[in-house]
Amino acid sequence: MEFHDNSDLTDRKMNISFSPPDISEEEIHEVIDTLRSGWITTGPKVKKLEHLLVDYVGANGCVCLNSQTAAGEMSLRLLGIGRDSYGMDGIYGSEEDEVITCAYTYTASASVIYHVGAKPVLVDCQKESLEMDYDALEEAINEHTKAIIPIDLGGIPCDYDRLLEIVNRKRGMFHPSNQLQEAIGRVAIVEDAAHALGASYKGRMIGSVADFTNFSFHAVKNFTTAEGGALAWKIEGVGDEEIYHRLQLFSLHGQSKDALAKTKLGAWEYDIVGPWYKCNMTDIMAGIGLAQFERYPGMLNRRREIIGMYDRVIKPLGVGVLPHYTEEHSSSGHLYMTRIPGIGLKERQEIIERLAGEGVSANVHYKPLPMHTAYKRLGFGIEDYPNSYRMFENEVTLPLHTRLTDEEVGYILEKYGGVVKEYIG
Repeated sequence: MEFHDNSDLTDRKMNISFSPPDISEEEIHEVIDTLRSGWITTGPKVKKLEHLLVDYVGANGCVCLNSQTAAGEMSLRLLGIGRDSYGMDGIYGSEEDEVITCAYTYTASASVIYHVGAKPVLVDCQKESLEMDYDALEEAINEHTKAIIPIDLGGIPCDYDRLLEIVNRKRGMFHPSNQLQEAIGRVAIVEDAAHALGASYKGRMIGSVADFTNFSFHAVKNFTTAEGGALAWKIEGVGDEEIYHRLQLFSLHGQSKDALAKTKLGAWEYDIVGPWYKCNMTDIMAGIGLAQFERYPGMLNRRREIIGMYDRVIKPLGVGVLPHYTEEHSSSGHLYMTRIPGIGLKERQEIIERLAGEGVSANVHYKPLPMHTAYKRLGFGIEDYPNSYRMFENEVTLPLHTRLTDEEVGYILEKYGGVVKEYIG
């Protein structure tokens, strides 16, 4: 596809949503089947989805929960990180425990650190890259560091070989507080893979690379269960059934039996073994996921096709785009993020508003955490994260979803190209 200033598409206006869910009759059928089954909360469909995901990503185990945020938080709680975490062996963490993540991300990557009563440490991203600055990360690791939360932004995997090199080089500083931390033997890697289901790194599926990998199935994600997420793990030296059982307890009030087990005749008796949390996935949500799972390979292929269409037109304009597909990694193609050279916040807002006037809904990913009120109050300032600010100030994200037609992609390119050329000069 080539860019033409006088395309016939400019003669009529389209209205293109940014990221609507791709729901077919298959998903609707699965939900109806669940409603008719008489079992709508956590049950057999959740278990089936968990097994499918384990096989798909190559993890040791997986638990489906109600969000990626819950999955990230439960990962830290399982590790016994933070003063409010009760780890697998019943040992509380410390308020001195530190977890490192990147300033260029959505709040969920960092808020879970506060949820468990640990100290968040933010590092800047790299110059001209959304990946965290690995040199700054290595410098930030100290004897209190318990975990790193890298972010696969836009569905593009981080450099996990580099991350593993760093945490292994820092083993001498690591002081495990419980058996799970001791089994890992170093700072844990707790991957924020909210965007990355279906991505791969050097031939390994995301979900089989980090110690813990946390996926999002929110309505705007590639793979959706309306709300939802999954926590996958790849750890040696600890029983997978033990991890699964503890996560079941954490996600359902510390109750010794799930609701399905309690329905068996005479099996009402249960115990509450800890005053824990409520973040389970329902069978209604899992039913949507089961249908999505069958369609997902085709959905990923369609995203790759759209990214190819975008790249062929947008790269020649001199606009920066994400490297979704390289020799080292294959992205899930979640976001099409562009960086327009030579503009600032004012011009970026003008471009977004002009696109909106043409019926194209654009977005920004992300406003760095130190620019938000909550993180300012916690002592973070954007002046300490100059690379993040520079990546933010000229970023515009275009619609990228599997309900887009080729005609709509062409329309987006016409409108975006026409506007952006006025600013690039």
